[in-house]
Amino acid sequence: MSDPVSAPAAATAESATPTITFDDFAKLDLRVGRVIEAKEHPNADKLLVLKVDLGREQRQIVAGIRGHYQAADLVGRQIVVVANLAPRKMRGEESQGMLLAASNDDKAKVIVISPSAEIECGARVS
Repeated sequence: MSDPVSAPAAATAESATPTITFDDFAKLDLRVGRVIEAKEHPNADKLLVLKVDLGREQRQIVAGIRGHYQAADLVGRQIVVVANLAPRKMRGEESQGMLLAASNDDKAKVIVISPSAEIECGARVS
């Protein structure tokens, strides 16, 4: 019988997500940013368009959280962003990263991930 603590992690029957290596995880550039502007996406009911200060630069991020957050409630809030994600057009607006959020299986509840205390914008999450 193998030791569950030292046994390699594997995808479970409940999760179709494959196991990744540490090197795969290390490719992510997770940064703390502050939402400085937020508005509803003009062409999508579920999207918000955020302007985020990442310290040395500002980015536009399009996020599917409109049914869970009011745009004005996000302004001033620190969030965690995947900063090295390739830009992508979402209903005509370019998203230059992705915010991290947690949700239950049916997405009835979505929680934006934030640091537990203030830290400078651009701080790396590790």
